[in-house]
Amino acid sequence: MYFEISNPMDYHAALYIRLSKEDENEGPSESVTNQKSMLNEFIKQHRLSVYDTYVDDGWSGTSFDRPDFQRMIDDIEAKKVNMVITKDLSRLGRDYIMTGHYMERYFPEKQVRYISLLDGIDTGVESTANDITPFRAIMNDMYARDISKKIKSVKRDKQRKGQFIGGKPVYGYKMHPTEKNKIVIDEEVAPVVRRIFAMALEGMSCRKIAAALNEEGVPTPATYCGWNKGRKGPYTGLWSGERISEMLQNETYLGNMVQGRTVKISYKSRKYLKQNRENWVIVESTHEALIDKETFQKVQMMVSSRKHTRNRTYDFLLKGLIFCHECGYPMAVINRPPVSGEDRLFFVCRTYQRFTKAGVCSCHSMKEQVITEAVLARVCEVCEAYLDPEKLQPIAAAAVEKACKTESHEGEIQAIQGKIDSLTANLDRMYMDRLTGLLAETDFERIYQRIRMERNSLEEKLKELESQKGSPVNTEERAGELVQQFLDSVCSSRELLVSLIERVELTEDKQIIIKFRFREPEAIS
Repeated sequence: MYFEISNPMDYHAALYIRLSKEDENEGPSESVTNQKSMLNEFIKQHRLSVYDTYVDDGWSGTSFDRPDFQRMIDDIEAKKVNMVITKDLSRLGRDYIMTGHYMERYFPEKQVRYISLLDGIDTGVESTANDITPFRAIMNDMYARDISKKIKSVKRDKQRKGQFIGGKPVYGYKMHPTEKNKIVIDEEVAPVVRRIFAMALEGMSCRKIAAALNEEGVPTPATYCGWNKGRKGPYTGLWSGERISEMLQNETYLGNMVQGRTVKISYKSRKYLKQNRENWVIVESTHEALIDKETFQKVQMMVSSRKHTRNRTYDFLLKGLIFCHECGYPMAVINRPPVSGEDRLFFVCRTYQRFTKAGVCSCHSMKEQVITEAVLARVCEVCEAYLDPEKLQPIAAAAVEKACKTESHEGEIQAIQGKIDSLTANLDRMYMDRLTGLLAETDFERIYQRIRMERNSLEEKLKELESQKGSPVNTEERAGELVQQFLDSVCSSRELLVSLIERVELTEDKQIIIKFRFREPEAIS
């Protein structure tokens, strides 16, 4: 293609080169070296002055947010460049809208002459090649769209096969050392995940679990993966209730591969949209489970029971289970402390709170303690019909004998040893942070003393349990203790309450209606 440049001394040229992974498929002719050679030959032939060469290697043409392209634009703004030369139009970009913007508006406004060697485009002269430039841009865009569809199809196929295609596995897992697209348990942080589920099973809220981990200085998933570097904020390196809630509901810990939770808006955009659960790609039994199915399901019930409450200040046994019988909405909790100052919680209708003057619903005010005692009494009545101490005695005795045969206290000993190891690892990391200056001396001393005291306490308990391993156990007596302990605590267990009760409704005339998961509603006064 013949180009006429009558006044080469007036131009300060920018040689722009771009290569992406898709372009590599077209062969070596698209390589950076080939493009540079062709551009330099053109410069030499027309005796042009080159201000700089700009190379974006490995960047897609669908986005113009490329480092060297933006550097070239900065030099154009500073009037250091007034000519841009590329091998072809697709090197400039494959988004026909933005390519047209630079070709038809930006370059003319900045008095920049653009030349595409293989396409014969030269905005400095009148040419028929310039007239069909928009069509060339559209064809380049269609090529990028086609490549994007093929890549998306391949990724979707891998997801359906249960292959991991993400950047980093979920916290608690790591990439398989030899097999591609497979994850395995990360034994370094797996105890933290198991402990989080255990704390949730004990009835701790996500917010309290996060606070406990922060107190102990347990590194967050982002810190553990090294994602916090260069991005410091007031909550950097801290666990949050939202993070804990997300982990507790993640089926990946069951051994299922969960992918496709977000989708890219377009091949031209970097933004992602969250997908509804029905659009997720879930493949079961693709890797080793961290949490057993029974524990996971119980935790889901515990978490879902809290979705109906917005109050994060007060914790109580029936949180998230109390609803207004008349309007059906969750009850709000308010604190009306007496002169002595201790908390005294009351349930009131949230609808009434919001629309008092409109006369919608009524107050329904009832003391939290009264409702809790009434519900527990009814649950105990139900449980007594099924729990016979005489029938439980042989079951407990068999469990005690089995525990004695397989070394008593073994499970508790392993749990305590695991926590000791976790605390020791935290102390090691804290010490390194102090040496590198990431942790202040005063903070180190404060946290160090607290963790060391906790570890000493656990070590003493561990010694006590190990000393009891060989001691004889009175099977019948121990079984009786276990049965009585179970009967005393079973009715006040939040895990049991959430498993048995779907919701508790308060009526306008102070009735409490308990809707069990296994029977029709019953009312008590």
